[in-house]
Amino acid sequence: MDVAEAYRASRDQLLALRGRHETAVAEFRWPELGERFNWAVDWFDAVARGNDRPALVLVAEDGTTTRRSFDEMARRSDQLAAWLAGRGVRRGDPVLLMLGNQVELWDSMLAVMKLGAVIMPTTTAVGPADLVDRITRGGARHVVCNAVDVGKFDQVPGDYTRISVGPAEGWADLRAAADLEHAPVGHPGTAPGDPLLLYFTSGTTSRPKLVEHTQVSYPVGHLSTVYWLGLQPGDVHLNISSPGWAKHAWSCFFAPWIAEATVVVHDYRRFDPTTLLGLIREHGVTTFCAPPTVWRMLVNADLSGGPGALREVLAAGEPLNPEVIEQVRRAWGLTVRDGYGQTETTAQVGNTPGSEVRPGSMGRPLPGVPVALVDPVSGRRVEGPGEGEICLDLSQHPLPLMTGYQGDPDRDAEAKAGGYYHTGDVASVDADGYITYIGRTDDVFKASDYKISPFELESVLIEHPAVAEAAVVPAPDALRLAVPKAYVTLAPGHEPTEETALSVLRYARERLNPYQRVRRIEFAELPKTISGKIRRVELRAREEELATADTRSGVEWRDDQFPELKS
Repeated sequence: MDVAEAYRASRDQLLALRGRHETAVAEFRWPELGERFNWAVDWFDAVARGNDRPALVLVAEDGTTTRRSFDEMARRSDQLAAWLAGRGVRRGDPVLLMLGNQVELWDSMLAVMKLGAVIMPTTTAVGPADLVDRITRGGARHVVCNAVDVGKFDQVPGDYTRISVGPAEGWADLRAAADLEHAPVGHPGTAPGDPLLLYFTSGTTSRPKLVEHTQVSYPVGHLSTVYWLGLQPGDVHLNISSPGWAKHAWSCFFAPWIAEATVVVHDYRRFDPTTLLGLIREHGVTTFCAPPTVWRMLVNADLSGGPGALREVLAAGEPLNPEVIEQVRRAWGLTVRDGYGQTETTAQVGNTPGSEVRPGSMGRPLPGVPVALVDPVSGRRVEGPGEGEICLDLSQHPLPLMTGYQGDPDRDAEAKAGGYYHTGDVASVDADGYITYIGRTDDVFKASDYKISPFELESVLIEHPAVAEAAVVPAPDALRLAVPKAYVTLAPGHEPTEETALSVLRYARERLNPYQRVRRIEFAELPKTISGKIRRVELRAREEELATADTRSGVEWRDDQFPELKS
């Protein structure tokens, strides 16, 4: 059995086990790939050559649509690989790709992979200071960006090849690759353990980590993601995430093309839920994944037009609140299935097609991923129902796990201490193996000696019609050590008034245990990373600064100022 056949056999095994989660976990095995593997050559080209079905559909903000077939993508990436080789790109070279949702991004990822070079995806939102850090720590030998962004590199030192999309002085224009004659690219000889991807995490609590993945950890490991997404050959998949972040590679590159599905991408500057809903229906999207922020915007829009051809609807990035799931179910008759993973891994946990979805739970461990909950005090695995940190059992050699944090041995050793890879996320597990997210180890806090899960409180808060988003953090308190404070972004049509504050506090009080009571509220836009994750660390720091200065925010309401809430 050749490499492509072995890969296909493992994929088809999972496709055949759709709706049989327990059997899939028990029977699935990762493919045996031998001594060399290159996903772009061994898999993508094998399914793409001569295949005229659409591989990529790019929809611009003005509705202009660009389509590329699988065969066109194979041929274009061959041309670009040859052109890049002529510019000095060699096996093992880190290549920084700073491109948006444009066909050249997909061309470049395939081409760099075909050369055995290392892809360093980078969001276009970063500035010169971040670029200095990335090029220095990542050791970038080559840079590819749009002509409009070349100025960001004026103050970024380094002996790296400069390649732009479009003409720019002193930069080679990538579009010249289209003038080359087409010739299939030979196998670069990459081994399964060779590096393929370098990802910088979004840095919710500290300096971004540099995550290294191999030729198999993402390209093969994303078979688990295919199973969670429920993708099938011929599907049309749309995912909302930004280029440069791992979820974009998860669901706009690897998983759909592993399944031989079409990738639909919406390129926009300002997100509009009504436009997105129209695009989903117009292009016959069958599977759709979006972060909770987008889902919350969608349920505040008009869902009455129906789901179109949608069969699978999914959420990832942060836990999805049960109320949002229920609103989508009422409007469309579809259940949004939550999933969990990290930049460091592929999908680890998920509500899979055909499985029961339990409110609040992000599902069960996925096939091939040895998830364990570990008690953070004893370091022992949690057996049966309980609570602990989500980990991967290193004794089972988890294929989808990163090689490590490049250039940071201390942080890497900490993440892999005690025979487990530690995610830093705390969860509970029930008797049937369903895992429910509690929070980051840094986000969970104590109030009056009770442990508080911000996510649990936030899930109640966003059920209030005035609340679009919420972040709960500890506010220092002389009596209780800390009390839960909610920072709230209001939904359209609601004002940041005392009446609104009372309404939200009363609503939460009626639905939470006394020890969980939200005692302070402030209306504000939530600070987020450039990948869209809430930076609770900033809000915690603000509360500590206010406490140190012995002052309070002038736009904060507290429950003890409302006679109706005194107890």
